[in-house]
Amino acid sequence: MAFTDFDLLVVGDANPDVIVSGAPRRPAFGQREHLVDTGDLVLGGSGAITACGAARLGLRVAFAGRVGDDPAGAFVLDALRRRGVDVSACVVEPGAATALTVILADGQDRAILTAPGCLGRTSAGDVPPGLLARAAHVHVSSFYLQPLLAEGVPELFRAARAGGATTSLDTNDDPSGRWEGLGEVLPLTDVLLPNEREALAVAGVADLGRAVRELAARGTTPVVKCGAEGAMTIMDGEPLRVPAPPAKDAGEGGVVDTVGAGDSFDAGLIAARRRGLPVRRSLEVAVACGTLSTRAAGGTAAQPTWEEATS
Repeated sequence: MAFTDFDLLVVGDANPDVIVSGAPRRPAFGQREHLVDTGDLVLGGSGAITACGAARLGLRVAFAGRVGDDPAGAFVLDALRRRGVDVSACVVEPGAATALTVILADGQDRAILTAPGCLGRTSAGDVPPGLLARAAHVHVSSFYLQPLLAEGVPELFRAARAGGATTSLDTNDDPSGRWEGLGEVLPLTDVLLPNEREALAVAGVADLGRAVRELAARGTTPVVKCGAEGAMTIMDGEPLRVPAPPAKDAGEGGVVDTVGAGDSFDAGLIAARRRGLPVRRSLEVAVACGTLSTRAAGGTAAQPTWEEATS
């Protein structure tokens, strides 16, 4: 492999998250005001949270994406820099609005409202070829929220692999519910990182073990996030499950919220693979990273160090 400056290049979404905890399941309109438990303004976006988690775990991380030249974009870039992520390749689009997400959290469940802003104009062309050549691993997030980027992922991954890099993809949710467009991508994806619902939807089956086999048959290694049930992958042709630690292991206060836990899982798995850990141990580290991230509100405030994740 050629010399690399970065262990990880994340290409994807970054935005502020406004997290409202204790929100009613059905907010009343008619200018009614509700008091809620807490409200937090934090860094959001699957890609941004994964990038921060990986940097916290000791990887050299660069982020490529798109924000507007507005206060929300400045907030995002500052938050990434403060967490040790290189954002020199992030496009700041003049006159554009940065994506913004409002999360209505009710215990471990949540509703997510996203104003995409300039997110839909993110493309593979935003990634400088020189940066791609300097990355040992390339991760793409939020495939279905960024249609132009999704179109370019096959060529992006081909170029990354041609330079000796490995690849991973976290599709996140598909707001359209169609779950299309992955046929060319999966054979170029070393690791696919869906949650359980996403894995079943992409595979088009109702059983998770069958879904893991089906996705593996399409040319990728699926690593499925199962929340409190841990994670599942495939090894030697058979599903392998790793359980999650007890909820109390998240910390003295227990689970505060699960926002971004799957993205911290992604960071843990990538970091473990970069360190050459075996499959089962890599899943254990990833599950620990997802669990420990729930100790505070938002996706990045409680992300663990490598020592915390492996202790």
